[in-house]
Amino acid sequence: MKILVPVKRVVDYNVKVRVKADESGVELANVKMSMNPFDEISVEEALKIKEAGKAEEVVLVSIGPKQAGETIRTGLAMGADRGILINTDENVEPLAVAKLLKAVVEAEEPGLVILGKQAIDDDSNQTGQMLAALLDWPQGTFASNVEVADDGVAVTREVDGGLQTVKLALPAIITTDLRLNEPRYATLPNIMKAKKKPVDEKTVADYGVDISPRLKVLKTTEPAGRQAGVKVASVSELVDKLKNEAGVL
Repeated sequence: MKILVPVKRVVDYNVKVRVKADESGVELANVKMSMNPFDEISVEEALKIKEAGKAEEVVLVSIGPKQAGETIRTGLAMGADRGILINTDENVEPLAVAKLLKAVVEAEEPGLVILGKQAIDDDSNQTGQMLAALLDWPQGTFASNVEVADDGVAVTREVDGGLQTVKLALPAIITTDLRLNEPRYATLPNIMKAKKKPVDEKTVADYGVDISPRLKVLKTTEPAGRQAGVKVASVSELVDKLKNEAGVL
């Protein structure tokens, strides 16, 4: 079985995001970028399945600028076999991503697609579900445990009432949650090996997908700063402030 893992290049989660002066978006110039943390979990899970003898190949795919190739190389250094870079400098929305991934799936014919449940830059949490709908494949979202068997894959997911386990027939789509695993670090020898692994560069035109934006960002602003807290002398004073100042009662 082949496993396809989409990975996204985002602002590193340790970086404090700054809004551009014209409020057109966030500042990306001279900012450290890295693989989306949820996608790191997806790569790790795919590698664990391969190491258990349930898959023969792990293929990474990224959609973005030339620099997204570095994100693929990170996944290759973790242990993936090869990568596909769909090169574009345009901002690609979740539906367009899903359409491009559908085309990649049809070309690669994987038995399993594992995605991070969301990207930390836009928090859309849509691509996996849209891809499953376009392919008409079963999906297991927010996976906290994955068990692959000969007759399908069991996905355990956290719900309000506890844990829910669903059995999916292959091929299937899985989106990963934070509790699924702890991604491995790439060792120096594997980083050197990753430079020799193949990364196939494609363009959006190669797949014939329209990635024209459907949404327009009017402006981006930083959240309001937190106000200082106050001490109250009694419960009645607390209730009074909640009712008359905060307006929450």
